[in-house]
Parts: sequence; C-alpha cells; structure tokens
Amino acid sequence: MSVQDKVIRIIAEQALLEPSDVSVESTLESLGIDSLGLVESIFAIEEEFDISIPFNANEPQKSDFDISNVASIIAGIEALIAGQQG
Repeated sequence: MSVQDKVIRIIAEQALLEPSDVSVESTLESLGIDSLGLVESIFAIEEEFDISIPFNANEPQKSDFDISNVASIIAGIEALIAGQQG
C-alpha cells in the first residue's frame, strides 16, 4: 500500500468516510475534519509511518507542515520518510 493510500485511509477514518470519498484535492475542512480530528489524524499518521510530524496543534498556521489539502499532507509525509532514510 502506498503512502498516499495509507494517508487517505487514515483521513477517511477520521472523517467517517470511505477512502473513495477522499481525493488528493480534498481539504480537511471539506471532509468535515475539525481541529480535534486533525490532531487525531496526525497521531495516526505518525504511528502508521513511525515518523514525527512537525506540527503544533495549538498553532497550526505556524507549523512547517502543510495541511492545506490531502496532497500536501502526503507530500510532507513522503519528505519526512525520505529524510529518515537519508
């Protein structure tokens, strides 16, 4: 399963949707994920990939991690994974 598939599955679970209802263009807001759901998604993603996401739930706009849409979250996770393997 690809990074994209895993991330979409995790986000779909948080949004109580089917993975097929989540596209890479989706924003978390459009999927109905609130700030608590976002934090839970981040934790689930960190656990799934054994990474640490540089994200401050108290100040999400000040984070270096782009959560503007699903594609940017996937890209950020792939970069973190690649950085660990380097």
